[in-house]
Amino acid sequence: MSKAAEIDIVSVSKVYGTTTAVEDISLKIPAGTYCCLLGPSGCGKTSTLRMIAGHESISSGDVRLGNTVVTDLPPAKRGTAMMFQSYALFPHLDLIDNVAFSLKMKGVDKGERRAKALDMLKLMQMEAYATRRPAQLSGGQQQRVALARALITDPEALLLDEPLSALDPFLKIRMRAELKKLQTSLGITFVHVTHSQEEAMALADLIVVMNDGRIEQAAPPRDVFERPATAFVARFMGDHNVISGRVTGSQDGMVTFGVNGGGSLAASGAPQEAGAPIDIAIRTDHVRIGDAPSPGLGFTGIVANIEYRGATVKLSVTGAGIDDFTVIVDDSDFFAKPVAIGDAVPLAWDPQDAIVLGRLHS
Repeated sequence: MSKAAEIDIVSVSKVYGTTTAVEDISLKIPAGTYCCLLGPSGCGKTSTLRMIAGHESISSGDVRLGNTVVTDLPPAKRGTAMMFQSYALFPHLDLIDNVAFSLKMKGVDKGERRAKALDMLKLMQMEAYATRRPAQLSGGQQQRVALARALITDPEALLLDEPLSALDPFLKIRMRAELKKLQTSLGITFVHVTHSQEEAMALADLIVVMNDGRIEQAAPPRDVFERPATAFVARFMGDHNVISGRVTGSQDGMVTFGVNGGGSLAASGAPQEAGAPIDIAIRTDHVRIGDAPSPGLGFTGIVANIEYRGATVKLSVTGAGIDDFTVIVDDSDFFAKPVAIGDAVPLAWDPQDAIVLGRLHS
């Protein structure tokens, strides 16, 4: 396989008429990285992928692949290959001809291209189906053929647009493992668009969380999970409570603030100006039930809902001006000291578990 390429996106924007889909983003994806572009529908992640591929023109800025500026190059000249969400296989061709199609377009002779296509199908454990047509395959098998077809061009980077979205939950998990294994063995750069936090966490070395055409955070999965950069990331990843308020004071590495609904809390962070808006995040699984909280590091709330999840129990609590505060408790801890809907419970957390979030958008 060819050497992986670093992808460098420099101040790239995409404007459709009066709509800005991607707004002045810059991102370096190191060579050989599995990168997931993650975010809700309409956040600009697919437009970004298509601009890297050359299927979408860039309104301003540049994309570099390795040492080459590819901004104005056609897709076939970029050293990238794209696998589409729909797989886009040719129904009238068998698998060998489907996989070999791009080599046929390049004028590679029939024997050579068919041999290479068979090698690719072997890589995907699909050689036994080589003479079948796409309609005779399951979704997971079609996906392997689409991957083989993308990889036959020997790309420096493989671009994947929601490649697992059409698969059932069990197959999704299996194909996730296959993709990770494939990327590791080929050693090329993968850029994978998804709206699934779980998928991004399972696959990526680098998660790029996008919102509203901008990058909110680009970091390894653990950093995104443990230290979300903004309120959007904390909410989108789904493992933090986000509380907003206004700063009342700062001392000894702690910032105190009033919650919009009347409570007063504290969080670890640099001093902030009194009266300034503030967002903080608290991990849902780092909240203790039944401990009397230290000042600003907890509150007493009323249990509004309880969901049993097997290994854990999810509680929804309201209080201190906070409408919906989530607590994830180990099932054995919960059943040792159960609480019921309507109970008042004290909640507490440690100072390092309440972190001040950055504010990307004013």
